[in-house]
Amino acid sequence: MSMTDLPKTNEKAGAGNRASGSKIEIGVDSFAAQFSGQISSSESVRRLVQRIVLADQAGLDVFGVGEHHRKEYLDSAPAVILGAAAAQTQRIRLTSAVTVLSAADPVRVFQNFATLDLLSQGRAEMVVGRGSFIESFPLFGYKLEDYDDVFAEKLDLLLNLRDNEFVHWSGKYRPALTGQGVYPRPMQNPFPIWLGVGGTPESFARAGMLGLPLMIAIIGGETRRFRPLVDLYREFGHRAGHAPEKLKVGVHALGYVAETTQQAIDDFFPGYAKTFTRIGRERGWSPVTRAQFDAQRGEHGAFLVGNPVEVAEKILRHSQVLGGISRLTFQMDVADLPQEKLLRAIELLGKEVLSDKSN
Repeated sequence: MSMTDLPKTNEKAGAGNRASGSKIEIGVDSFAAQFSGQISSSESVRRLVQRIVLADQAGLDVFGVGEHHRKEYLDSAPAVILGAAAAQTQRIRLTSAVTVLSAADPVRVFQNFATLDLLSQGRAEMVVGRGSFIESFPLFGYKLEDYDDVFAEKLDLLLNLRDNEFVHWSGKYRPALTGQGVYPRPMQNPFPIWLGVGGTPESFARAGMLGLPLMIAIIGGETRRFRPLVDLYREFGHRAGHAPEKLKVGVHALGYVAETTQQAIDDFFPGYAKTFTRIGRERGWSPVTRAQFDAQRGEHGAFLVGNPVEVAEKILRHSQVLGGISRLTFQMDVADLPQEKLLRAIELLGKEVLSDKSN
């Protein structure tokens, strides 16, 4: 798909496709980050499972575990972590955030998450994408110049696996399937697969054409700048004949909640600034400043950092400027917070943010 294939959009496009008045699901995403090294990797992963269990008990809707292949993240096998959580939870939905499909075999990915779906009795999901880091490409023998083509082909295969027990498929980057059965089959039919996107119009258009729910990583800037892209997604979905209720929009955002605004800022900013300054050195970004952080906390900024009332109100603002969202997940790992603060934030999300947020 080329840029010339993408139509112009406007603020009103797709307005009729939103599920007005529908519930906004609230959840947490984790990358199993271990920045400080003050506890063992084993204890860090065990504490992550504890947070998922508490999120279930607190009434949150979803918990996602990412996938990275770097020293500071322990989430290279998210289905394993989610499987451990599935055995200790009752209702919360368990998803990847995201599965780096470009570097994986779609057959194995499908089998892992179908198994998770059986373990959880139909609570598993996937968010698939290309990831924000590139280490997985050389690690698994792929070339960066094939970045988009590899993903598109593997997504096509994954959707075939979801929809068909016996698959006939051929492509460039993986051996063909000639009618083999792929097992186990998940409990849910169809199994939920979301498309995780950053900011490229082609990705939004692809999700719309395929009728896949959309998970947007909004980790900076102003949330409203994504509205034309969301409109593009809905327009392509409408053109492809997909029902409006299939075209769900979710947001993955940096956020944290504490009893007071000042406590939330004091807890979150130091670790956030350290983490993003370190990542920025790899990517040529300037060091993070407090002024930048305060701007992101402002009315139009992407961050959801504050007390429960503030955060609930900002979730609704995010939804309004995007024409309606179905899900918002908080990423708190970037602040390298201690376990007790993460657990308290999860409790506040469940007990106060969900109750304060009207639909």
